[in-house]
Amino acid sequence: MASSAYTKPTFPSTFTFSSSESTSKSSHVSFINSNNTFGVTPLYRKLSHASSQRSFVVNNVLKTVDPSQTSVLSPSSKDVGSLGSKPTILVSEKLGDAGLQVLRGFGHVECAYDLSPEELCSKISCCDALIVRSGTKVTRQVFEAAKGRLKVVGRAGVGIDNVDLQAATEFGCLVVNAPTANTIAAAEHGIALLAAMARNIAQADASLKAGKWQRSKYVGVSMVGKTLAVMGFGKVGSEVARRAKGLGMNVIAHDPYAPADRARAIGVDLVSFDQAISTADFISLHMPLTPTTNKVFNDETFAKMKKGVRIVNVARGGVIDEDALVRALDSGKVAQAALDVFTEEPPSKDSKLVQHENVTVTPHLGASTKEAQEGVAIEIAEAVIGALNGELSATAVNAPMVAPEVLSELAPYVVLAEKLGKLAVQLVSGGNGIQSVKVVYRSARGPDDLDTRLLRAMITKGMIEPISNTIVNLVNADFIAKQKGLRISEERVVVDSSPELPVDSIQVQISNVESKFASAVSEGGQISIEGKVKFGIPHLTCVGSFDVDVSLEGNLILCRQIDQPGMIGRVGHILGQQNVNVSFMSVGRTSRRKKAIMAIGVDEEPNKEALDNIGAVPAIEEFVFLKL
Repeated sequence: MASSAYTKPTFPSTFTFSSSESTSKSSHVSFINSNNTFGVTPLYRKLSHASSQRSFVVNNVLKTVDPSQTSVLSPSSKDVGSLGSKPTILVSEKLGDAGLQVLRGFGHVECAYDLSPEELCSKISCCDALIVRSGTKVTRQVFEAAKGRLKVVGRAGVGIDNVDLQAATEFGCLVVNAPTANTIAAAEHGIALLAAMARNIAQADASLKAGKWQRSKYVGVSMVGKTLAVMGFGKVGSEVARRAKGLGMNVIAHDPYAPADRARAIGVDLVSFDQAISTADFISLHMPLTPTTNKVFNDETFAKMKKGVRIVNVARGGVIDEDALVRALDSGKVAQAALDVFTEEPPSKDSKLVQHENVTVTPHLGASTKEAQEGVAIEIAEAVIGALNGELSATAVNAPMVAPEVLSELAPYVVLAEKLGKLAVQLVSGGNGIQSVKVVYRSARGPDDLDTRLLRAMITKGMIEPISNTIVNLVNADFIAKQKGLRISEERVVVDSSPELPVDSIQVQISNVESKFASAVSEGGQISIEGKVKFGIPHLTCVGSFDVDVSLEGNLILCRQIDQPGMIGRVGHILGQQNVNVSFMSVGRTSRRKKAIMAIGVDEEPNKEALDNIGAVPAIEEFVFLKL
């Protein structure tokens, strides 16, 4: 039966990055990286139009910076590059004393709190680093006012919504955060809310302080022997699981990336999303807020849960449709909820969710312990100092600047690489998870004339970022791939095409996995897709063994069908009835009147009815909807 369900893949715990160059006759020169980290050196690059611009040149073990290709200009007297000078670090929000001591041992530290946007812009031109929490907005105007001197922005915490990452990258400024120091604090808060909710602590406290004695009203439920579903088995989720096991709970978890052996080591079973929410007595949310997880807990998902389920959220408010949660609480489907985070913070004073009698709330206190605050202060101080020393922190969240001429040449291929990554991961249906990814670059250029780091990074970004809160870029791609257990290999094949084009085609292969679209599996047994850039636009040119010609814009529907007249019209009519605009269609077939692949580009996401109707067409053997 045709299906459009999107099964998130899992990655193994091993990582090897390898690369090989070959000719079309498959002669290989292979090597394996022994160092999976990048080094970042701040330099001044002299551009052809005679203007100077901040640039970060990224080094990895495959290719070092050639000094002869870079003109290093003398830094201005205001820049930290002046020999013998100490950097100036502006701290615009309260930071723990331990972190301030680390910073003061390295440079000049100025603590200036509650700055207006104008005051921040006035000060920033004299600063080499800026450290903020969530209250300071680091806008494009701030980077413009810095006039190239600001080298690093440190966010003391996890979220970076208050920093303009695009502007930071354009101005050659690294942005780093501190994602690990508050792990235990957040896990403890999750457990505290779990227990407080189960025993009606907040409600009973308010009742007693109001002069009432209502023992029978606030009878709670026991947690021992109950099933807790941990949705997101990262750092915080796994710590919550450990503590819940200590309370005698049966713990299951859902996470598209968590290795099964790591979960089993603490007595946790990894299960599907639907299995987790349908069997749990308690659900604890620890997933990132991404386009995939936005309002993932809605009327439809609440309907699949046990009646009387209890929900805790110390992750991100946006993963819950708050109006749907109120309806579920009113109906009794959800017995109670305990929330530390909200879609809008602070929530409105008349919020039905906050005021609901069966909801326990706290004002985003997950990381608010003295120990966590000190840990975050030290973590961000060390990351900022490392960046000022020209080192790359593992918590860097934006890409460094690269030579404008390189970006210009590779720009359409960067888009192609990311979209191929997005398509490939959506074709995986589960099984043993993604164990290896192979990327084949076909080019007329020799290996030394094709630096694939940026393309590899964008494929990694396309595969990981849509279902993770991790920001993947040239700076951190290999590190994140290793962290996620994603093994990538590269092969370069020399073909007879124009040497003016850096790449003729890019092919992404995923081995040892099941595909939700069987036609995407090549004769070799791998999920295989290939793309080219045509007239500056990325195109999908091959799916499995089928040739197609599809502009990678909007969203995509792939259908395997019996090759017969009227198929394009039937599918187009179904989409038109639901007001879904078709931007293009392409059909590739093995031979006349046999099997064919129809690729349909759509501007909008079809609803379930439209997808069901497409799957019900007798001549369509399978189909899949893919988001780009």
